[in-house]
Amino acid sequence: MFKSLSLKVIIFGFIFTFFSSFGQSFFLGLFSTSIRETLLITHGQFGSIYASATLLSSFLLIWAGKKIDDINIFKFALYVSLLLSFSCFFFSKISSLMLFFIAVFLMRFSGQGLMSHTATTTITRYFTKSRGKALSVGWFGLSTAEFILPVLIVYLLSITTWQNIWVSTSIFILIFLPFVSFILVRNLDFDSRENEDKKKSEKKEIRQWKRIEVIKDYRFYIICLNMLAMPWIATGVFVYQSFIIESKEWGSFIIAQSFMVYSVLSVITLLSSGFLIDKFTSRKLLIFMNIPLLLSTLVLFYIDIPLSAFIFLGLIGISNGLANVLGSSTWAEIYGVKYIGSIKALTTALMVFSTAFGTALFGLLIDKGFSIEQISLIAFMYIFLSLFLLFFVKNKLNPQYI
Repeated sequence: MFKSLSLKVIIFGFIFTFFSSFGQSFFLGLFSTSIRETLLITHGQFGSIYASATLLSSFLLIWAGKKIDDINIFKFALYVSLLLSFSCFFFSKISSLMLFFIAVFLMRFSGQGLMSHTATTTITRYFTKSRGKALSVGWFGLSTAEFILPVLIVYLLSITTWQNIWVSTSIFILIFLPFVSFILVRNLDFDSRENEDKKKSEKKEIRQWKRIEVIKDYRFYIICLNMLAMPWIATGVFVYQSFIIESKEWGSFIIAQSFMVYSVLSVITLLSSGFLIDKFTSRKLLIFMNIPLLLSTLVLFYIDIPLSAFIFLGLIGISNGLANVLGSSTWAEIYGVKYIGSIKALTTALMVFSTAFGTALFGLLIDKGFSIEQISLIAFMYIFLSLFLLFFVKNKLNPQYI
């Protein structure tokens, strides 16, 4: 299906999305109890610091992510790998609130931000005809991490300290990622493209938008409204899952079991969406992306029985699988790939910002006495409004040609 260089780009994307997990909420949350016990802080203090550090990382990502358009991909990947290794080592040294803030900032910036940005930008830029399938396989790296790492970390925490885990992770990254980057993308430059598509692209060349032009396009904001629904809603659900369990009286093991349904449906949708995108284009599939997420809020609002947890997280998993691939391919289809690094730096920063927003908003609403049903209604209204606006512009998302 993929030629030699194409396969190397796919493997590179898979590995970098896998390692982006070290800065993802699901991974950092595994150390929440250990860190709170070390620093003697509450859930609220942990969440506030986490959200603030995430917010700061999103702002810096707008500037740093743009550099991938100007630097050789191997060099950029090397810098990001070294930063991630340092961030993991720094995380092991947390001993105060200030160090905790800096550590979370570094992990969110280097892990969730730059690692995923490097992977998806490289794949998006290189592939044309097979972009959907390539992105779906690349994003499978994160799904693999979500499946493997929680069990592994829980086991490791039973035999060693959390600090040792982070030091070991730092050393492994320092050795492994630069070597992998050298093997896979050292010969990949800014103009590298999928060979089979060069002749076709020369016949009808898409207009290449600069970031300053994109932010003046009203379509960008409507698409963003839809793209950002999953990050802030899902993050809120994941971070405050204990509140949902207590509110619904589902029992402590239901959410953990439901996450298996989430993972399976997310992976199935992720892998199948690549083929659908290559056949129908991202622009046509975008309208369907958040419909399962919309239905999940209705399930949370109306149904209380334990079985609803499986349906609720399963629907989120379907939207998550679609969102991961559409979140990269849509921008390339509409705005081209020449400046895709700077464009995706902005959209990735917005995504990171939305996760901080979700954490803060859920926490604020919970503290104000809102029920989980009321919070799900707010999420429903947001998704419905964004879908309503998208419906009226869905036929105006075609790219412009030179």
